[in-house]
Amino acid sequence: MTYPPNAPAAPATAQATAPAPARPGTVPAQPSAAPAGGPPAGRGAWAVGRERLREAATTEPGRLQILGAVLALLVVAFGAVTALEVTDRGSSADDVVSRSQPLSADAAAVYRSLADADTTAASGFLAGTLEPAESRKRYDEDIATAARLLVKAAANTEVSSASAREITTLNEQLPRYTGLIERARAANRQGLPLGGAYLRYANQQMTAELLPAAERLYAAETRRLHEDDDSARTWPFLSLALGLLALGALAWAQRRNYARTHRVFNQGLVAATAASLVVLVWLLAAHTVVRAELNAARAHGQESLQLLNEARISSLTARANENLTLVARGAVLTEDGKNDKYEADYAASMTALTTALASARELADDDAGRFPVDEATKWTADWQKRHKAARAEDEAGNYEGALSLIVGAKKTTGQSFDQVDAELERALAHEQAEFTRSADDARGALTALPLGAAALGILGAAGAVLGINRRLSEYR
Repeated sequence: MTYPPNAPAAPATAQATAPAPARPGTVPAQPSAAPAGGPPAGRGAWAVGRERLREAATTEPGRLQILGAVLALLVVAFGAVTALEVTDRGSSADDVVSRSQPLSADAAAVYRSLADADTTAASGFLAGTLEPAESRKRYDEDIATAARLLVKAAANTEVSSASAREITTLNEQLPRYTGLIERARAANRQGLPLGGAYLRYANQQMTAELLPAAERLYAAETRRLHEDDDSARTWPFLSLALGLLALGALAWAQRRNYARTHRVFNQGLVAATAASLVVLVWLLAAHTVVRAELNAARAHGQESLQLLNEARISSLTARANENLTLVARGAVLTEDGKNDKYEADYAASMTALTTALASARELADDDAGRFPVDEATKWTADWQKRHKAARAEDEAGNYEGALSLIVGAKKTTGQSFDQVDAELERALAHEQAEFTRSADDARGALTALPLGAAALGILGAAGAVLGINRRLSEYR
């Protein structure tokens, strides 16, 4: 068959079966990115939650649900924060009683033991070539006490602290001191004058190395005691603020409830208010007691103990210098070269002793505390009179007469010193008991409060939720 020249050719088979091109503008369907029931695409969970909260706030049941959640959260937060803050304060109060104050007392005892050992060594040296057994025993006990307390302090002190450095110094210097004392004793038993030189060198090491380190240790432990004391007495301001906020919110909620229902009381909200009020009053009362007892412990115990320790240390230093005045026999002078150094140091220590005794008596709050201080003051005056007589004998050239008034059998300065030391020990024991009693009372005031605050916080929150749920039930 012949086709006309302009007729179109027949389509090929391949062209007939090819798929039709997509229509312009047509976009294939894409699966939805959001899961079923989730927030709309492009909106976060926070935005959705905020929207739902806004929608709930437009209805009274929704507003009640929000109010119940806020009240429960406030009451629980109040109980939890109170429990945490009171636990922290209780831990500090416990540290004052069981750690800080005992370590401070031990540091003072280290100083006293070292000073007494130095004093006893000088007294034994003056007694003659054969040191009395009682003097040697007292010296050994002082050294053993100092060593034991240093071990105890090291076990309760951080390695990098200032106290640890002083303990290290004391542990290094103490064997050197005892070695010098043994050399002095050995030379003295042989009647060699070198013994006096060793004794003076040992005293120099004691006064220049050991006692300053012990004093710094006492100062460091006393600072830690003050820090724990200050921490225990600090008011729990966050707990108090949350307590007032919770009570204010509960009062507003009950006023709102009354305005809408004309019902005076909502039992759940009243229970929550009562629980919060109990915690707040308990918190205020407990911390008032804590502060009052710690103030009493500081004023009538801690400060008195510090003054009495200073008095006892001064008496020990005065006694050591008094003994060394006879040992040196004018060989060691003051820097200006005009006076005996040990006699000048004795006078300075006696002034410090009388001043500390006068201040300690002012702080004593009862007769049991004043009596031993008065007795120590009386014996201090007697000591000064006997010392003056001994100095007169020594300056007149009667060395043996002066020696008999210092370390003799009766009416000696040594006997006066022993009486002063004994009375100061009695006063220290009394003030220590006063401090411990007051600090224990402070610690005891906080014992049950953390658990009680947590329990009442949970009960208060439950009461708030129950009270709000009772109002919600009216809308169902």
